[in-house]
Amino acid sequence: MVEIELDGKKVEATPGSMIMHAAEKAGTYIPHFCYHKKLSIAANCRMCLVEVEKAPKPLPACATPVTQGMIVRTKSDKAIKAQQSVMEFLLINHPLDCPICDQGGECQLQDLAVGYGGTSSRYDEEKRVVAHKEVGPLISMEEMSRCIHCTRCLRFGQEVAGVMELGMVNRGEHSEITTVLGDTVDSELSGNMIDLCPVGALTSKPFRYSARTWELSRRKSVSPHDSTGANLIVQVKNHKVMRVVPFENEAINECWIADRDRFSYEALNSDERLTQPMIKQGGEWKTVDWQTALEYVANGLKQIKEQHGANSIGALVSPHSTLEELFLTGQLLRGIGSDNIDWRLRNAQFNVDEGVRWLGTSIASLSELQTALVVGSNLRKDHPLFAQRIRQATKKGAQVFALNSKVYDWAMPVTASVVAAQDWVQALADVAAAVAAAKGVQAPLAGQANTEAQAIAQALMVGERKAVLLGNAAAHHAQAAELLALANWIAGQTGATVGYLTEAANTVGAQWVKAQPQTGGLNAAQMIAGGLKAAILLNNEPAFDTAAGQQALQGLNKSEMVVTLSPFKANMEISDVLLPIAPFTETSGTFVNAEGRVQSFHAVVKPLAETRPAWKVLRVLANLLGVQGVDYESSQDVLTTAIGTGTNEVPANVLSNATKVAAQITGEAVAEPAVASIYQLDSIVRRATSLQLTADAREARQGGAA
Repeated sequence: MVEIELDGKKVEATPGSMIMHAAEKAGTYIPHFCYHKKLSIAANCRMCLVEVEKAPKPLPACATPVTQGMIVRTKSDKAIKAQQSVMEFLLINHPLDCPICDQGGECQLQDLAVGYGGTSSRYDEEKRVVAHKEVGPLISMEEMSRCIHCTRCLRFGQEVAGVMELGMVNRGEHSEITTVLGDTVDSELSGNMIDLCPVGALTSKPFRYSARTWELSRRKSVSPHDSTGANLIVQVKNHKVMRVVPFENEAINECWIADRDRFSYEALNSDERLTQPMIKQGGEWKTVDWQTALEYVANGLKQIKEQHGANSIGALVSPHSTLEELFLTGQLLRGIGSDNIDWRLRNAQFNVDEGVRWLGTSIASLSELQTALVVGSNLRKDHPLFAQRIRQATKKGAQVFALNSKVYDWAMPVTASVVAAQDWVQALADVAAAVAAAKGVQAPLAGQANTEAQAIAQALMVGERKAVLLGNAAAHHAQAAELLALANWIAGQTGATVGYLTEAANTVGAQWVKAQPQTGGLNAAQMIAGGLKAAILLNNEPAFDTAAGQQALQGLNKSEMVVTLSPFKANMEISDVLLPIAPFTETSGTFVNAEGRVQSFHAVVKPLAETRPAWKVLRVLANLLGVQGVDYESSQDVLTTAIGTGTNEVPANVLSNATKVAAQITGEAVAEPAVASIYQLDSIVRRATSLQLTADAREARQGGAA
């Protein structure tokens, strides 16, 4: 360690670190704009100039390495005067539009101008004007005259998102940030540039001019979309969600969130919201009160149970639902004598699992991998924040290998991509054969140790931190168990971890609370195919959320009663009853992310109109059906019954990616797995207007890979 003196205090710093790092460690604030702890050092704003003894002039704290015995003064007259001079330069061309700027109230430049800016300017020349740019539906670059050229947005794109979509052109007073080719900014992490911008040059287009920051209440929540479990700050005005930004959690999402976490809130305020219970009578929808709707459903289910038996009733539940909702649905179904409940809506294979499928390692450890084999995933679009972590690992020398039906652009160096249009089992068997040949053991299946397979095997057999990761397509594959069996064998021979990236916010939680058949009930495919007389659809739309797609509607149309519980006007063509339930912002609940971390959250706004939390609706429905043991007073009571108290993660003895299924090579063609594109993942993102205007969404609608 190196010891320096900082404002009269002794501070120990890591050799090679900068004065800024030492100051952060000591709790001393040095004003800055371009420096950010997650980005490379640019040293181009010069706001962090400090006095270093024996140096002829002030030095930038972010770019000056510490040396033994260095004496640094951050608040001396020399340092303050240098910082004030830099602020004067920064304000020369800055437009005086703070009163109408969206960044007003949370602007670094505004804050530091108070302490380091003058009361007047010596410059009376005309301020420069920078033309605005149109870069897509998410980011507004209307006021680029505000830009101070800190280049945080450039560095974020290049270093974190993996795509340098913005660049700086020209020099001197003609410098400007632009897309160079006039393209749009299409990264799935692009919204983080808005947070990084220290002035109001980059702002949120959906949020633009809709509220002032000091009018907003800030409440913590958890993302309901992919399995990262990103921590959020939901900003609210007049019981309406106005904006969503990241809540920093280094172990999960660091200080980033994906665009679907940030902008999907638009759907919560859309005209698509279902605000009252509705019953279809004579082919026409009529609004009714809650008592009428629930009694109608309860009487219908009782009648169907009497006529066809309890096994004719089933529930298709979304893995984006809360743990409490999934558990209560299971209690309701099993309370009336049915085991027909399933969250595996897109699966093609329905084996009895030995444990709860999960990531197999911690999310944070993905940043430290030395080798990763990713099977059946468009990693960058399916799991943007997982991809970001693996991208950081590649910067440290990690090798990444992919096995997919085609080559995807992951915005990171991929050492080799194995393209297996149909037979993924054979392709993975080839890798196993290469491992077996290298270790001199018997391969689990006949395979050819081709060049690509040998490269993967060689990489997996060196180093300590390595993982075999199965994506959404592998989980939904018709030979999912066979792929897992091979992955387990490869991991066992090479010392790698094996796990599923897992699709949804509560994929792990749904397994944990047994939201799938336990005693021989119908699985999702059987229910969708027409195996039910009464179907309960919790928070999903079979036409978009199941492997059968539009064909699911034909199977469900065979039912005598279909009940949809949704925040939106969904499934109207097949449903008999629509019950408006609260989305994640209007209910308390719990999600369990891919690593098995239990994260509970509270409602951030009150339920819209007649909307009710789904756990309350299910509890009342269970009471009407005579189910015992469901008299819960709060969602916390449901959670305690489901998983116990004081549980912050799924018990280790429950988490398991083991499988007893022997892999087989059939030589038969297997259908392409059903995988949701990035902005079709759930009912909320499908209704977020700005997300549906992005290039990814357009490509998905045109039949491409999102």
